[in-house]
Amino acid sequence: MTKIDVLNIGDIVTDAFIKLIDEYGRVEDAPDGKRLSLPFSTKIPFDHAEILDAVGNSANTAVNFAKLGLKSSFVTNVGDDQAGRDMVVALQKNNVDTRFVKANAGKKSNYHYVLWYGDELTILINHEKYDYHWPTFRPDELPEWAYFSSISEGALDYHDDVAQWLEDHPTVKLAFQPGTFQLLAGVERLQRIYARAEVLAVNFEEAQQILKQPSDMRDIHVLFNGLHALGPKIVVITDGPAGSYASDGENRFKMPIYPDPAAPVERTGCGDAYTSTFVAALIKGYPLEGALQWAPITPTNVVQHVGAQAGLLDENTLKEWLEKAPEWATVK
Repeated sequence: MTKIDVLNIGDIVTDAFIKLIDEYGRVEDAPDGKRLSLPFSTKIPFDHAEILDAVGNSANTAVNFAKLGLKSSFVTNVGDDQAGRDMVVALQKNNVDTRFVKANAGKKSNYHYVLWYGDELTILINHEKYDYHWPTFRPDELPEWAYFSSISEGALDYHDDVAQWLEDHPTVKLAFQPGTFQLLAGVERLQRIYARAEVLAVNFEEAQQILKQPSDMRDIHVLFNGLHALGPKIVVITDGPAGSYASDGENRFKMPIYPDPAAPVERTGCGDAYTSTFVAALIKGYPLEGALQWAPITPTNVVQHVGAQAGLLDENTLKEWLEKAPEWATVK
């Protein structure tokens, strides 16, 4: 059995993209943020629909790691329905090892609807309730890295199983990209996961949320100090058009965004592509600065396609893009 380079952990979903026609909707300001408004109680034409199998944070990273030439495996849950079978087939077509995918008898697979308006998405989600159980690994199946991301709120106790496994196997390095419910669970509940992380990857707003900092607090060093105090050895913080930052506790770097070749089609999966490319570079032996140069390139191509996986780059293409990067697109 080929040794696993990275074991991805999290939920998987089918996304049904519905491309709305701009003239039938509008974005409005509301007290709790912006809202997508559509005509009520009527029939609304739409442009087209696209079905994307086997997506979601950890599914996207699993495919990206495989695309970059790593042995990528996935621990996840599906239902015993056609959607679940289609997801397994899709993973296998993308060279992802599916031996740890569990089909749950009598359960449906996760299926989300994505309202695509302009180049932004509003996603209607419904996480199925699975009986989460951490698998048993033979010594020759232990991965070099584990990558943990979005999972349903019903899997909170599952984090304890993952934490215990990581503590029992200290050679396994953990990359943690917390999803919505993991952020809501709070640092105290997931302290063992944060403490065990080799890499913690969040965006600027998520860093503020984790540390309970006000939204107008824009000091990157305060965020780095607070997140390192939780235990992670490397902290990565992305900040949209402002670029991204990385720290190993001693050295801190900033990386601008890689220039878009054209206006984005839509922005699904940018964070997944960024962080998994960053981790892939570390796995391949690149230093922190090298990983930070790799990371923004793949998302630039991802946003030129529908969904999070069609625009993923292999290593040779990524290096070609890196060679063509403008002089200003470098680590500082």
